[in-house]
Amino acid sequence: MSIIAWIILGLIAGFIGSKLVNRSGEGLLLDIVLGVVGALVGGFVFRAFGASGVTGLNIYSLIVAVIGAVIVLVAYHAIVGRRSIR
Repeated sequence: MSIIAWIILGLIAGFIGSKLVNRSGEGLLLDIVLGVVGALVGGFVFRAFGASGVTGLNIYSLIVAVIGAVIVLVAYHAIVGRRSIR
């Protein structure tokens, strides 16, 4: 997959994931980064269960990336949320 496809997939997955987790986006750049990281995490999780990971710019890969983005966002909010509470 090209870097442009990863950015597009990451943007869409990060945006959808952030809407599912906290009802608002994290910002364009953070949505892309969390979406791409989520795609990698989702691919790893799906491969661990015997399914294929991200295969290209398609609906299946988007679902994998969104699930991974939700996992990453929950972890992100758990870490950042704890750090900001005093």
